[in-house]
Amino acid sequence: MAEAYKTIAAPAEATIKERHSRFRAFAFPVRSEAEAKAHLKALREEFTDASHVCYAFRLGPRGDVWAASDNGEPNGSAGRPILGRIMAAGVSDTLVAVVRWFGGKKLGVPGLIAAYKESATAALDAAKIIDSNG
Repeated sequence: MAEAYKTIAAPAEATIKERHSRFRAFAFPVRSEAEAKAHLKALREEFTDASHVCYAFRLGPRGDVWAASDNGEPNGSAGRPILGRIMAAGVSDTLVAVVRWFGGKKLGVPGLIAAYKESATAALDAAKIIDSNG
């Protein structure tokens, strides 16, 4: 019998604003890295005017397959904070991508970390967390 774990039931999203920048976060249930990359490609194609599409995903019963990307933001200011929120929610087989539109005011690394954490948390809070089929 396969190991059960928590995941999200369906896509969810949330938007926050921070000092004129807009952050739109998306949470997707995913079963593979290829599926996560397909969602990211679709977001990049839909939001061509965005400054950044940062993300993290976690896969598998123990969440031991993961990736995170700052997508041009300062190192460690986006992908890792998003991954931290996925881990804090206790879910796997989940992708969280945050699309950012720069609002003209620099947030600094601490401000970016806070904004990406808040965005990821908001998207995960909007998702229904369920037990996997195991």
